[in-house]
Amino acid sequence: MTFVVTEACIKCKYTDCVEVCPVDCFHEGPNFLVIDPEECIDCTLCEPECPVDAILSEDDLPEDQQHFLALNEELSQQWPVITEVKSPPADAKEWEDVPDKLKLLER
Repeated sequence: MTFVVTEACIKCKYTDCVEVCPVDCFHEGPNFLVIDPEECIDCTLCEPECPVDAILSEDDLPEDQQHFLALNEELSQQWPVITEVKSPPADAKEWEDVPDKLKLLER
């Protein structure tokens, strides 16, 4: 099992989760974070840190978020590791409850 960053993170990109990760499995893209499923040890520390509830266990992924498991795996191989908290985008609050953000994902 692994944890998965879902659509809620897109354009919000809060990084509270990365600081608590003991294995540095988070990777950062332009407007989204992902978890490397090969590195994740299922410790659950990151899940409660996300202010927009964008991190879920793969076992708890809703049907409409299942594709984020493969997306996390793919992008974690391309993006650099992030280990320290950074300031969120200036407009992050505006994006917190916006649905259907996948089309806004920047690779």
